[in-house]
Amino acid sequence: MREELLEQARTAVDMAKQAGADDAVVGVSRGRSIDFAWREGKLEKVQEDTSRGLGLNLYVDGRFSRHSTNDLDPDRLRPFIAEAVALTRLLEVDPFRKITDPKLYEGRQDIDLDLVDASLVNLTREVRTQWCQELADAASAHDDVISATSGVANAHGVSARVSSNGFEGASEGSSVWYGSEVTVSDGPTKRPEAWWWVGGSHLEGLPSPKETGAEALRRVLARRGATKAPSSKTTMVVDPEAGASLMGRIFGAMSAGAIQQKRSYLADQLGKSITSDVLTLTDDPFRPRMGASRLWDGEGIATKKRTVIEGGVLKTFYVDTYYGRKLGWEPTTGSPSNIVFEGGKGDLASMLGDVGEGLYVNSWLGGNANMTTGDFSFGLRGHVIRDGALAEPISEMNVTGNYAELLQKLVRVGDDPVPWSTFRTPTLVFEGIQFSGA
Repeated sequence: MREELLEQARTAVDMAKQAGADDAVVGVSRGRSIDFAWREGKLEKVQEDTSRGLGLNLYVDGRFSRHSTNDLDPDRLRPFIAEAVALTRLLEVDPFRKITDPKLYEGRQDIDLDLVDASLVNLTREVRTQWCQELADAASAHDDVISATSGVANAHGVSARVSSNGFEGASEGSSVWYGSEVTVSDGPTKRPEAWWWVGGSHLEGLPSPKETGAEALRRVLARRGATKAPSSKTTMVVDPEAGASLMGRIFGAMSAGAIQQKRSYLADQLGKSITSDVLTLTDDPFRPRMGASRLWDGEGIATKKRTVIEGGVLKTFYVDTYYGRKLGWEPTTGSPSNIVFEGGKGDLASMLGDVGEGLYVNSWLGGNANMTTGDFSFGLRGHVIRDGALAEPISEMNVTGNYAELLQKLVRVGDDPVPWSTFRTPTLVFEGIQFSGA
């Protein structure tokens, strides 16, 4: 199928050139996804989607436009592309919109990222149904469960990209996700909820459906009796799953687009310390079986492993070709791939024991972060840490501050990321954090 899609993309590029485009980039894709939902002992939803599409970037007389269609018939595609070229000529000239410099295509790695699990491509209805039942049985195994919804979703897709200035590439990937969402009773009025889903490009290495449903139940039962803890300034231990949301926001401030548009508090921080020296992050697009792995980015730029933060010092920005030209900077890549926290030691249990007293955060309850200033305010839930172990659950508390200050309070990084996560955040420990509570 890869060669078929490449040929369709080549044909569309030729059509664009014949219609008068100076340059063109075409992406063609096909995909299939299936989603099962299980509730109250039966399948509540079965949804199958198949898709095919063509995306077209046109460069015409200094102008640029994007178009898409799901009609790939050559007799109808040709007039569609011709009209798109004609419409592009009506737009304003943008001197910064140019096709990717072919020098940036060079150095592409020729390695197998192993992103397809053949067992998932032809996953049967019977297997999906069995997984739903196992999830539901485990998630409902308590008298106080009010409701449990379980699901299985898997997908497979192939895509190809061709440019008029020499780029060609095709990729393929599979994925599976399954999990449960559970609600239980907690006294006469409270109804705590929790969920747990697992997934990745391969089935191997994932917890079983039974284990996943049981973990969803464990999580919701652990939330019963949650209250506000007193306001305090104490140590904050952040769970790996919650840490991805907390740390992932700073990557928006590392983009050339945010910097050029003056929406980044990190705009003048390249080469400077933006966190404590315990933090080193790398962007590694070559990790096998990880959903964010890739040999080229969305513009065809050959990917490289990069150090993002080293010993607290910001080492790179994410620079695409468009905003790179506006800023006069060399392109790197426009978006992150797999983010890896380097050099950490310890898992949650050992780090709780070392902390002794504090607050453990396992999820965020809304809030916002302004990456122009770095200011943030998040609701949270988790547990009190007492005598080196998790104690009573907490909820409806808040933490407010600024990322520039928060990241300097990071004192320890673990080595226990969620195995299937592409943003591989481990347990994180911050000292001297102000919490608002009772």
